[in-house]
Amino acid sequence: MATETKNLATVARVSFRESAHVRRALLQTAAYTALIGLGIVFLIPFLWALTSSLKKLDGVYAYPPTFLPKAPQWQNYVIAMSELPFGRFLVNSLIITLSTTLGQLVSGSLVAYSFARLRWPGRDVMFLVLLSTMMLPAQVTMIPTFVMWTHIPRLTGLQIGVGTMWPLIIPGFFGGSAVYIFLMRQFFKGIPIELEEAARLDGCSSLGVFARVLLPLSKPVLATVGVLAFIGHWHDFMGPLIYLESVETYTLQLGLRMFQTFEGSFMHYLMAASMIVLAPVLVLFFLAQKYFVQGIQLSGIKG
Repeated sequence: MATETKNLATVARVSFRESAHVRRALLQTAAYTALIGLGIVFLIPFLWALTSSLKKLDGVYAYPPTFLPKAPQWQNYVIAMSELPFGRFLVNSLIITLSTTLGQLVSGSLVAYSFARLRWPGRDVMFLVLLSTMMLPAQVTMIPTFVMWTHIPRLTGLQIGVGTMWPLIIPGFFGGSAVYIFLMRQFFKGIPIELEEAARLDGCSSLGVFARVLLPLSKPVLATVGVLAFIGHWHDFMGPLIYLESVETYTLQLGLRMFQTFEGSFMHYLMAASMIVLAPVLVLFFLAQKYFVQGIQLSGIKG
């Protein structure tokens, strides 16, 4: 009797484990199916723009609409690039985006290190002030910042005011975005303090600990911040629109708006120009995807 009871209990446990495994598999299948469906929905506008860039004009407005072009029109990209000086716009966008991204990585990581590791009077209060700026809309400071840049050439004697790229580049070297500083601070706090103590016992200064210990271990969060900053400045439209005055200093976003104004009725050329502007961001994201996801996860759960 005892043996039969023991066998029944064993069978019940096995059945429970199998049913739990089946339920878990069904839930995972449903979750992945929903994610794939949502991914397809979000990809539809991009795929429509991509296929429209390879169609003739009548194919873009054809009814009923066709998704795939019968004969890809690769010359649309050549024509779109020749309509405006996109080469010059590309150089301007790279100068602004790369400079600002580098400035935010350097200055932002230093600020994040001071908040995460160094002890100084008022540190926690200043960190709260920093976080409070995340709730301040950019439109609130837009006019005061513009007025400040109009007076800087007169006060300093340097031609770094409105009409140049400097108002778009210089702020990145003074801490950058509070969100990026917060992400890096959270990641730095997740690095074991024992590594820093061992480095200090070997004679490292605070700057040495930052450069030789923390930064080599912070590739995921640096890649994350770099990708986010690059995307944000690459797609920035309002900043260049406010501060840039001559066509020679225009970025790709302003150039794309000019193209829409002049050639907006030729939708296939406009979509080709849009794909050209979007291509560097897509390449960068796929190259840094591993570090990007890892940096978001670690900076969100540590500290």
